[in-house]
Amino acid sequence: MQFHPDTCRQSIQSPWGLLTMAANPNGLCGVWFENQKHFPDTQFWTVAKRHPVLLQAEEILQQYFQQNWPTDSSARMALKKLPLDLSGGTAFQQAVWQALMSIPMGQTCSYGELAAAIGRPSAVRAVGTAIGRNPISILIPCHRVLGTLGHLTGYAGGVWRKQALLKLENVQFLTEENQRS
Repeated sequence: MQFHPDTCRQSIQSPWGLLTMAANPNGLCGVWFENQKHFPDTQFWTVAKRHPVLLQAEEILQQYFQQNWPTDSSARMALKKLPLDLSGGTAFQQAVWQALMSIPMGQTCSYGELAAAIGRPSAVRAVGTAIGRNPISILIPCHRVLGTLGHLTGYAGGVWRKQALLKLENVQFLTEENQRS
């Protein structure tokens, strides 16, 4: 991914480890868990403790962690007010990431359903790859995409985090343990 030269960052603590958030003049361009796959080299980005977009993203994330959303529509409204910059991705990746934002909190879809939703039903693997490159964890809810029949699948931040995020949202999913029972 390409990032704007004026990208800045701030880190916050989450229930599942440190999160690094990034913003540029166009909006929020990243939220990554510490040590997740595809974590960019952020060492040269300025630390910005008072950046308005990063403060807004932090507030939304803190409310999410505390399950402090009165309704899913409140969560969607807060996110709509948050400017996002997805321009670092390809047109295909951006389409996938936009489609992810249509999955309501507490619900899931499969990779195949997401591929069909963007008009590319045969591009399931490419959709999975684009999901894995999602630069804005949690807020662009790639954790809500499950394998066929609701099976828990990979997550760039670690499957254990995906499981924790889905549990926070009261989502049912299949793991190797509950498949055997």
